[in-house]
Amino acid sequence: MMASEKVETVIAGNYVEMEHEEACSSDNNNNNKSFKTKFSKLFWHGGSVYDAWFSCASNQVAQVLLTLPYSFSQLGMVSGIIFQLFYGLMGSWTAYLISVLYVEYRTRKEREKVDFRNHVIQWFEVLDGLLGKHWRNLGLFFNCTFLLFGSVIQLIACASNIYYINDNLDKRTWTYIFGACCATTVFIPSFHNYRIWSFLGLLMTTYTAWYLTIASLVHGQIEGVKHSGPAKIVLYFTGATNILYTFGGHAVTVEIMHAMWKPQKFKLIYLVATIYVLTLTLPSASAVYWAFGDMLLDHSNALSLLPRTGFRDTAVVLMLIHQFITFGFACTPLYFVWEKFIGVHNTKSLFKRALARLPVVIPIWFLAIIFPFFGPINSTVGSLLVSFTVYIIPAMAHMITFASPAARENAVEQPPSSMGGWAGFYCMNIFVVAWVFIVGFGFGGWASMVNFVRQINTFGLFAKCYQCPKHKAA
Repeated sequence: MMASEKVETVIAGNYVEMEHEEACSSDNNNNNKSFKTKFSKLFWHGGSVYDAWFSCASNQVAQVLLTLPYSFSQLGMVSGIIFQLFYGLMGSWTAYLISVLYVEYRTRKEREKVDFRNHVIQWFEVLDGLLGKHWRNLGLFFNCTFLLFGSVIQLIACASNIYYINDNLDKRTWTYIFGACCATTVFIPSFHNYRIWSFLGLLMTTYTAWYLTIASLVHGQIEGVKHSGPAKIVLYFTGATNILYTFGGHAVTVEIMHAMWKPQKFKLIYLVATIYVLTLTLPSASAVYWAFGDMLLDHSNALSLLPRTGFRDTAVVLMLIHQFITFGFACTPLYFVWEKFIGVHNTKSLFKRALARLPVVIPIWFLAIIFPFFGPINSTVGSLLVSFTVYIIPAMAHMITFASPAARENAVEQPPSSMGGWAGFYCMNIFVVAWVFIVGFGFGGWASMVNFVRQINTFGLFAKCYQCPKHKAA
């Protein structure tokens, strides 16, 4: 923190937080009158509740918006709607648990006079502080691997989308191009600096979702449309794990909270963000599936079935920009981990940090070229990584952290009595762990891997143009 910035102690319950003053101090009035400072505050430096909401909502639904109709064709209309509502609530619950554990960890450390002003707290550090190094290593492995493949998926989606407005280049070539473009995210310091991007990103997904809905309804049902889903158990659980992945975007919850001026206000932000996201995903997925039915089984990107118009091209361009933003969301925590590993996290030079971050982008670029399977890769990541990263590990960590009577009595965030107190929390957590492990990881992992291997056998690794028309893919 710069010396000119005033620090205050905020006490909320037992939670003592060192934070920036949200209001401008009188010492800085002259500086804040300058255009540069006002511009920076408006577009660059965010930390309010609204910023966190925009970040959560914008990050939660990105390219997956285009694959949910594909999931509906695998699940059927009724199951698709039920799974969206179910996993939306479950994702909101575990995001809340992560926020509770973050507040608990930060409070304990600040009582020990630890200063986080030049340090970004991450999920694996929360696990380390509360449960020890083994949990830290577990969280670090799953979180980093998930975010790595989450970034890969955004890169694959960029190539898949741009192909529908310019097929002069194959999707692999577009992946090369967008890999270089997405590498520029190394210059965005932290989640504080995503204020304008989060706002614009949510506008972009909102436009695309309602374009899919309206365009499908206007197009009407294709001749002889069939809605046979669910037809195969493999496809059923593959579709379900794609929805599990959809509402598992809270792997960056801790970083978003740390970027807030008052992180203790995060509690229900993810739930409110999820409710808004459902107003986008339910109508769009339902409408596209209603119009095209089983055709979606061979078209994982919903945009591929809609006729080319100015509205569709606009949706493609907006989603490309949004995927660039989401790539930054997924990669920024990886940048932080890498910075800490090589010892440059506290460096004030933005250029040095950006240069140090570049090696993180290279494996993402390479993996996107190896596995260009837009759609199936979502389900695979969802079952094998998301299931543990943002569902099982947070629920188990919460139960173990507050296992002793003393820990429950001294907890910073006491569970509300309306939810059954500690007994209610433990019942919910046990259900989440059991359901996600059996259905998400077990059945979902089996189905997703079968489908993923099928894509490899059909298209091969390093596929030049995945799901392109044959005369273009040659």
